[in-house]
Amino acid sequence: MPDGPLRVALLFGGRSAEHEVSLRSARSVFEAMDKRRYEPLPILLTREGAWYRRPAEIGSFEDCPSLREEDRILASPDPSHGGFRHVSEKDRPGPIRVDVVFPVLHGPYGEDGTVQGLLELADIPYVGCGVLASAVGMDKVLMKAAFRDAGLEIAPFFWFLRSEWRHDQERILARLGQSTFPVFVKPANMGSSVGITRVEHPSGFRSAVDLAARYDRKIVVEDGITGREIEVSVLGNDEPQASVPGEIVSHSEFYDYQEKYIHDTAELMIPAVLPTEQEEATRSAAVTAFKAVDGAGLARVDMFVTPEGRVIVNEINTLPGFTSISMYPKLWEASGLPYDKLIDRLIELALERHRDKQNTATDRSTQ
Repeated sequence: MPDGPLRVALLFGGRSAEHEVSLRSARSVFEAMDKRRYEPLPILLTREGAWYRRPAEIGSFEDCPSLREEDRILASPDPSHGGFRHVSEKDRPGPIRVDVVFPVLHGPYGEDGTVQGLLELADIPYVGCGVLASAVGMDKVLMKAAFRDAGLEIAPFFWFLRSEWRHDQERILARLGQSTFPVFVKPANMGSSVGITRVEHPSGFRSAVDLAARYDRKIVVEDGITGREIEVSVLGNDEPQASVPGEIVSHSEFYDYQEKYIHDTAELMIPAVLPTEQEEATRSAAVTAFKAVDGAGLARVDMFVTPEGRVIVNEINTLPGFTSISMYPKLWEASGLPYDKLIDRLIELALERHRDKQNTATDRSTQ
């Protein structure tokens, strides 16, 4: 541990349809970080996948920034480098060392285990879930399988590949006949409701699949569930804790991207008004879902509570929206952990998990 402030690399942006959401989340984290404890190092991942070191100032989190080639960097997988290197080291030789990385990335190429794998190779502590949990949590098909094996109730669903849709539509349409409408057609690997369509009638299915297929090769079709939309935040490593539950009251057909980030018309009821037994059931389900994917650090678990009181788990988000008004931090604030202290705790958990990994043998000579 350094004597001075911890140098924290904030990764944001990325090659994802959720690029703009990431900018908002990263800005909020930057503003809330205690600059006496942390030295933030903003690192922008452009839409094309280039990495740039940015100044430690609010303007660095704006969309369409002015970038300089001399600020372009690479994440080094060599543990001896301790972080990053400039692409051109003529004027800036040597590594850019950091103490911990805080990925504030949403969607593919950031939330799906790809960046996490790079950080594992580099042996750098980082906030949030590891490679496995990130990958499984990003893929709605594997995620649901993990939930089901953990004993959680999930909604009926089926899935198929984009290539199968092109070559065997009749089989897929026949399977659709077993579904209960409305159905939700989704890209398997995407968040923030990007590419999702609520389909009320089979006539709308083809266009919904075409939209989802723009964002992923794997398409998921879920039966609609009648129930209250409940979200629970989870925090921790081996002994995760659940926040109070919150409820989303949507004023659209469903809680889609437009309502989340453009119109802001949904109501967030925090805490959700639930009978004690149902509240405990939602919190227990959230922790079970977190453990089912081998979660670490943080996640938000979304579920439905039906009129009969059943808890149906929908999905887990391993890097949820992190603006000061996002559901994840708001739920912890309602649970007694304010935003700035939540950031402190996440960084502590990242360092704790990294220390624990140092106890894992990588050489048989230590036997």
